[in-house]
Amino acid sequence: MSIVTAGNKKLKKIGIYGGSFDPIHHGHLILAREAREVLDLEKVIFVPAALSPLKARAAAATGDMRLKMLHAAIKGEERFTVNDCELRRPPPSWTIDTVLEIRKRETDSEIYLLIGEDNVATLDRWRRFDELKEMVRFVVLDRTGSQMQRNYQIVHRKIDISATEIRQRVAHGQSIRYLVPPAVEQLIQREKLYREQSK
Repeated sequence: MSIVTAGNKKLKKIGIYGGSFDPIHHGHLILAREAREVLDLEKVIFVPAALSPLKARAAAATGDMRLKMLHAAIKGEERFTVNDCELRRPPPSWTIDTVLEIRKRETDSEIYLLIGEDNVATLDRWRRFDELKEMVRFVVLDRTGSQMQRNYQIVHRKIDISATEIRQRVAHGQSIRYLVPPAVEQLIQREKLYREQSK
């Protein structure tokens, strides 16, 4: 188990990975695994958002369905867990509230906040950002393959998969096999998700 030390107290290292996960796909999972290994995290906690404050579009699938897909995707992966705190709170989903809630349970942990490359430009607009950056270590998950320099640690892995593309493929009757875990594909088919999603 990985630990860091704060004074005389040993802290576990955990990652929080928030997002719409609409749907969760192999790009998310590969980067989460890469981050866990590179940062030597004890675990990664996936947190599906009810509604991201800086996104104009609400999730296409319900919170309950996105939660089911997440659980299906990480089944058998002991270092991955799911926390539904943002779905239980009234929207929008503020990261500061999530970190505060998880810190209450993970009192012996140092938190690494895993964020997508597309979130970096708006970080300073996040609620209580100055407070948040004192509580977590930001880690950028970059699947674009760009070599852009950031002020935060970056986990690079070029992966050309997006949730938008997956929703479009479903809407047009195209296969999503190998883009998402088989259990997630089965849920999407069974629940007829994203059939009308064409944008």
